[in-house]
Amino acid sequence: MGNAENLRKGAQRLYLGYCLTLFVGMGFAALVINLFLPGLRPRRAVAGAFSRAFLRAAGIPFVVEGLASLPRVPCVVVANHASYIDGLVAAAALPPDFAFVIKKEMVRVPVAGLLLRRLGSQFVERFDRHKGGVDARRVLKLAATGQSLVFFPEGTFTEAREVGKFHAGAFTVAARSDMPIVAIAIHGTRDVMPPGKFSLHRRPIRVEILEVLSAGDAKLHSRELIARALGQPLAT
Repeated sequence: MGNAENLRKGAQRLYLGYCLTLFVGMGFAALVINLFLPGLRPRRAVAGAFSRAFLRAAGIPFVVEGLASLPRVPCVVVANHASYIDGLVAAAALPPDFAFVIKKEMVRVPVAGLLLRRLGSQFVERFDRHKGGVDARRVLKLAATGQSLVFFPEGTFTEAREVGKFHAGAFTVAARSDMPIVAIAIHGTRDVMPPGKFSLHRRPIRVEILEVLSAGDAKLHSRELIARALGQPLAT
């Protein structure tokens, strides 16, 4: 039993090393291409293609359900947040029409920060109310131009298998810009890359596009829809 456990741990370390090498290599390749590629939509298409290629090369089964139900007009996507790879998964799943609204700490991550800027991502301060207000107004102006947006309204994730409270930002932007809300459930990323652990596992990931909602009642309804789809409780 001891030898079998050691073999399992050794195989897991090799797999993690392979995935890290793959991720860094693909990330640099995507960045180099996007440094010279004009236009946000082509850059996002490249990022989505590299994201799907990474999941495929890592042997992680990946499926998207309900893509045809996405509105053909600008919209605001809200999704649950359970792992560091949720952004990559959302980029792999969605068409290249979306700007991601991301916590400002990501600006300081080497390579990733520059790539995210090239993709038109919007960085929002979470801890300084004044700076956060400035960032929120910038996102509102962007939405007013008809730019579709992706939010993870929980803002962060924990080890608890539950859907956290939603911050109001995504829903305020949707209401003021008269844009529909699209609720999306991301299944399996917690099992692929668990919070608080430096590990990666071959587990299936499924992105489920649930429902298109009007902005008025979307904050509560979208959270309930996502929790029901995931089979998880709402955090109190």
